Amino acid sequence: MLETLELDYNTSREKMIIPEYGRNVQNMIDHCVSITDKEERNKCAQAIIKVMGQLKPQLRDVEDFTHKLWAHLFIMADFKLDVDSPYPIPNKESFNSKPEKVDYPHKKIKYGHYGKVLEEMITAAVKYPEGDEKKYLTIRVANLLKTSYLLWNRDTVNDNTIIKQLEELSKGKLTVDITALQDTAEILRAMKSKTVPKDTSFSKSKKSNNNRSKNNNNNKGRHKNHKRNNR
Repeated sequence: MLETLELDYNTSREKMIIPEYGRNVQNMIDHCVSITDKEERNKCAQAIIKVMGQLKPQLRDVEDFTHKLWAHLFIMADFKLDVDSPYPIPNKESFNSKPEKVDYPHKKIKYGHYGKVLEEMITAAVKYPEGDEKKYLTIRVANLLKTSYLLWNRDTVNDNTIIKQLEELSKGKLTVDITALQDTAEILRAMKSKTVPKDTSFSKSKKSNNNRSKNNNNNKGRHKNHKRNNR
C-alpha cells in the first residue's frame, strides 16, 4: 500500500513579516515566544540576535546596527515576545500607525517656466539693501529669468519681455537695462555645451578596424604580385 506524501509549500505556511531573514529564523522566534521560563527566553533571544546579525552583515555599517536587529526581532514576534531588551521595546500601535499627512504646497506660481525658486530669489533681491551688490544681484536674477525662459522656448526670446516680467514679479521694485542681459546665442551655446557628448568610441574603433582590414588586403595583394613577378 502506497503512503501519500504531503508536501509542505511556502504558500500554505503563514506569511513571514520580514522574509529577508528566512523561514528558519522565523521558526526560532516563534519557538522563543513559546518558552515559559523568562531566563531561557532571554538566552534564546540573544542567540537569535547573533544569527540575525550573521545573516545581515551589510547592516553592520548601519548606525545602531544592534538596535535595528532587536526591533526586527520584536516585529517578527508580532510584539508578543517578553524578554529583556537593551533598547526600548517598540509597540504594535506605533508600528502600524500611518504617517502624518504632508500638506501639498498651494502657493501659486505666476509663471510656471520660472518656478517658485526664482520668484523667491526676486523677493530676496527686493529686500536687499541698495548698492552695487543689489544691482549685481538684480542683473544675475534677470539673466536667470532669460535662461529659464530659453529652457522652455529655445526658438526666440524678447529681452523687453524679460525686463517687463522682472518688474512685474518684483512689483516694480527691480529693473535692469536691456544691455545687461546676456546674448541669446551665448546662452544657447552654454546650454549645448552642458549636454552629454555622443560616444564616439565605437565609431573610432570601427574606423580603426576598417583601416586594419584595408591594410591587410593591400599587403595580401602586394604579396601575390611579388609571387607572380618571381615566377
